[in-house]
Amino acid sequence: MPAHVVQVSVAGGPFAGVRPDVLRRRAHKMLAALGRAPTELSVALVDDAAIRALNRAYRGLDKPTDVLAFALSEGEPLPPVVPEPLGDVILSVPTAARQARRRNAPLLAELTMLLAHGLLHLCGFDHRTPAEERDMKARTHALEAAAVVRARRARP
Repeated sequence: MPAHVVQVSVAGGPFAGVRPDVLRRRAHKMLAALGRAPTELSVALVDDAAIRALNRAYRGLDKPTDVLAFALSEGEPLPPVVPEPLGDVILSVPTAARQARRRNAPLLAELTMLLAHGLLHLCGFDHRTPAEERDMKARTHALEAAAVVRARRARP
């Protein structure tokens, strides 16, 4: 069975202290924790100008945001393929860095949380009601925990 495919791109960077390979591994762990069939996911690490342009074009909000998620399963059904294309998660590294400083948290932790949040949106979860908000937060925390679990080394 094919594995998950996670592509991480950087635009407007490089960004100090941000390693795309670490976020790629964390995304793989999150997809596994979700029990997804083999999935293709794109993650973009961008600057505030890029995410502001996307936010303006797709949400009508002329300001930067921390994360945007664009699901490929919305609208017309796609023919079945393996791995199944899930969508794109776009993360603003400068916005994440500001939020991390305000929370006194490491940037990687903030990016991991935002990646989990975006991934849940791609899977159809939302936070329009208080109950949905509680569910989304719990699921986000669970994915964050799954993302940081270290692989056990086999003993000789």
